[in-house]
Amino acid sequence: MLKENLEEVERRIAAACGRAGRKRDEVTLIAVSKTKPVSAIREIMGCSVVDFGENKVQEMCKKMEEIKEPLHWHLIGHLQRNKVKYIVGKAYLIHSVDSIRLAKEIQKEAEKYGKVCPVLIEINIGGEESKDGIPKEEAIPLIREIAELSCIQVRGLMTIAPPVEKPEDARGYFKEMRELFQAVEAEQIPGVEMKELSMGMTGDFEVAIEEGATMVRVGTAIFGERQYAV
Repeated sequence: MLKENLEEVERRIAAACGRAGRKRDEVTLIAVSKTKPVSAIREIMGCSVVDFGENKVQEMCKKMEEIKEPLHWHLIGHLQRNKVKYIVGKAYLIHSVDSIRLAKEIQKEAEKYGKVCPVLIEINIGGEESKDGIPKEEAIPLIREIAELSCIQVRGLMTIAPPVEKPEDARGYFKEMRELFQAVEAEQIPGVEMKELSMGMTGDFEVAIEEGATMVRVGTAIFGERQYAV
């Protein structure tokens, strides 16, 4: 069942790339495995997927202990400063940096391990009070500040589009993100390597790809509905 789900998601990604005149290998599929058991992750690993996304530090660390194979673990949820010490040096990419205070905490922990920690800056593109991330106007000033930190490398931007009735309704937000990505790139800030634009989830990833996403975070379309503890 999961294999068939994955094949359908892959077909849709390839089709979206085709419509946008892009190559399939320009887009990384991150299988969002939050709340899902290790057995389900292993099933998807068996289909040559190596990128997995988790929302919570504790859950990610637990799964990393159980799965010893080398995978790319992406922290895509909100990161509290007191949890940074558990994932620096372990997470392949942190998608949710949205303050200089958080960046400085990552810097402090990364220095201990002598590592450079790759991050994405989270943008609240819809200006929603309920969501983390910074307004797009604050992106370049924040990135300039973070670029001064020797153990962090900004690799790009991430966003979660506001809920919409139809995927097409999210296009404007994704277009804004692409334009912001290009604006940051044009600044040529030393030490910043704008490679990744992480946007698009189960409900809207095709539109995100058409608008330039290099990473899509797909959970429900692969693993089915999430199971939360009651």
